[in-house]
Amino acid sequence: MENTILVSLSRQLTLQRKMDVIANNMANMNTPGFKSDELKFEEFLPAVARVEGFNGADKQVKFVTDPHMVRNMAAGAERQTGRELDVSIGEGGWMVVNAPQGERFTRNGQLKLSGDGTLVTSEGYPVLGESGEITFDPGETSIVIGKDGTISTSQGTKDKLRIVEFKDLQAMSKQGNSLYNSEETPVNGERITVTQGAYETSNVQPMKQMTQMIETVRAYSSIAKLVEAVDETRGKAIQQLGRPEN
Repeated sequence: MENTILVSLSRQLTLQRKMDVIANNMANMNTPGFKSDELKFEEFLPAVARVEGFNGADKQVKFVTDPHMVRNMAAGAERQTGRELDVSIGEGGWMVVNAPQGERFTRNGQLKLSGDGTLVTSEGYPVLGESGEITFDPGETSIVIGKDGTISTSQGTKDKLRIVEFKDLQAMSKQGNSLYNSEETPVNGERITVTQGAYETSNVQPMKQMTQMIETVRAYSSIAKLVEAVDETRGKAIQQLGRPEN
């Protein structure tokens, strides 16, 4: 009975963490460039005691663990806006921004100008070009961003967006505010195209997440009923075994 309860509790813990992941995905379904996460469950076999005095081998108890977080790095849908500072980065590419922690990477293409004319993300992080931070003078108009990321205005060519790519996208870690980091050295994303007047939406699929949420709640409730039934059976067994003989 104890093993049944322990195995059930291990499953409930993983389901609780899965619900946290689903809730975070749902909360960011409207965050541009957001990548959804998913837990991967595995079977865990603890060590088994070996005692020679008993007949037959001890049986292994199988628990549930969630050692891996898998991120869906597929590109989200492209949304057309017509805004000259909105950019959609081709699949596999990342813009480089200057965050307080150092260089970070994002696919959130909703850009804007700060008070001093610096090109920044929607969270206010300066976007880096090949020459550093990109700043516009007050008199510059008609901002055009080419397919290769080259930025030009009424005063001529300004700079070129620094676009990079990584080999191992699963190794990238979320930093918050649509920023990512990686221990891998990025390479220049020369093949990546940039689309002006659009941005990439979140790749969260609301219906899929809602279905997973319902399945998770049902599984958690089912296990809770099982634990309750086992506990009641144990209580009855204790009462029967502890009852004195007439």
